[in-house]
Amino acid sequence: MRFPHEGTADLLEMLEELRGPLADTLEVAPYREADFFNEIAVMGQYRSDPELVDVLVSQARDAVKWVHSKGVRFNWSVGRHAHKVKGRFRFFGGAGLEVSGAGAGLLERLNKAVASAGISIRYGTQALDLLGTYNNVVTGVRVREDSGRIYEISAGAVVLACGGFEANTEMRARYLGPNWDLAKVRGTKHNTGDGINMALRFGATPYGHWSGCHATPWDANAPATGDRSVGDQFSRHSYPLGIVVNQECRRFMDEGANFHTHTYAKYGREILAQPGIIAYQIFDQKVVGYLRSDYRAKQVSKSVGDTIEELAKGLELNPERLAETVREFNNAVDEVKEFDPNVLDGKATRNLSQVKSNWAQKLDSPPYVGFPVSTGITFTFGGLRINPQAQVLDGSGAVINGLYAAGELVGGLFYHNYPSGSGLSSGAVFGRAAGAGAAEFARAQAAVTMVSK
Repeated sequence: MRFPHEGTADLLEMLEELRGPLADTLEVAPYREADFFNEIAVMGQYRSDPELVDVLVSQARDAVKWVHSKGVRFNWSVGRHAHKVKGRFRFFGGAGLEVSGAGAGLLERLNKAVASAGISIRYGTQALDLLGTYNNVVTGVRVREDSGRIYEISAGAVVLACGGFEANTEMRARYLGPNWDLAKVRGTKHNTGDGINMALRFGATPYGHWSGCHATPWDANAPATGDRSVGDQFSRHSYPLGIVVNQECRRFMDEGANFHTHTYAKYGREILAQPGIIAYQIFDQKVVGYLRSDYRAKQVSKSVGDTIEELAKGLELNPERLAETVREFNNAVDEVKEFDPNVLDGKATRNLSQVKSNWAQKLDSPPYVGFPVSTGITFTFGGLRINPQAQVLDGSGAVINGLYAAGELVGGLFYHNYPSGSGLSSGAVFGRAAGAGAAEFARAQAAVTMVSK
């Protein structure tokens, strides 16, 4: 989760479980509200809604503390956002913490909080439509159970927090463009845009980057949709440490343009544009120890070779072409600058049509390792327009009373790209606002009803 802080000491004071021997080997630079705001603005090419972004960055820290108070715990994100160099971990890219237990751990803790609060969850129950009155007030939802039974649930207010349309092949092709229906889905198969569509039918305003999404390098042999028993282990985010080629053995992106935290969400689109929607990440033994733990998962697809030609055969690539690409790359590497994976080291290539801006090292230490990757879509950027209180707005900009939204179906925050960890922070900030607003509105409606009776 990405949020502003003042560095290592501040994080240790904020989250007690981070204390321990590991903390003595860490360096986390301050990451302030202006840093967070500017990263979203720059990466979104200055299209992001500044009012919503300001709410996110100014409330993210308190939202993390609030989630922590509900039982969620955090770990240092070593290996993912910090490498051990000269005995110390130096965090890069503004990210330092991850939820303990990853997504499964987050859900386990939050489900316990829900149960302790006496809240019921209706599984196998799909929301079909919003219910409402003639004066633009949402009063509940129409649902269908897996048994086929359809019924209505009255409510003082409704919060839509059911994801984007990343698992809807038709909507992906319609809004994201050709071949997006062929992308793999990193998460649940149930995020099919239902919440967005029912709100639009009620008069909500579509907002944000509807042709944009968060899509990353993902194991080429991963299933079509996410597997919760595997979680995020199909991710392949260590590409800045090596080179990436397509089926023609040609490099097609700047692997070292920035830390993966600032490029991974857009590089899935680059892979989608390649022949066969597949690419190959290639590393030598100098960097294998720096690869994220995902690369050592038992489900990983990989090939190993003592020579580049042998590796190519294992990856079903043309051995001569791949060897030539590696020779050209090796000859272009700047050997003066020192390699440092924790900073933008400026160790680049020269005189190549496809530059590598940082962390360029010769591939010369066998055995070589290659990983086939495809495009894994995480979530979509287009969605509903909300105000800072998480109320959904209609086409005239007026509030749809009793309707709130949070999470991936909120439009206007992210365009083109995305700094890692912002999604969970956004969900916490606007989810908290939506819950508080919905409760207040429902209480007010109940009071009016009692008075009128």
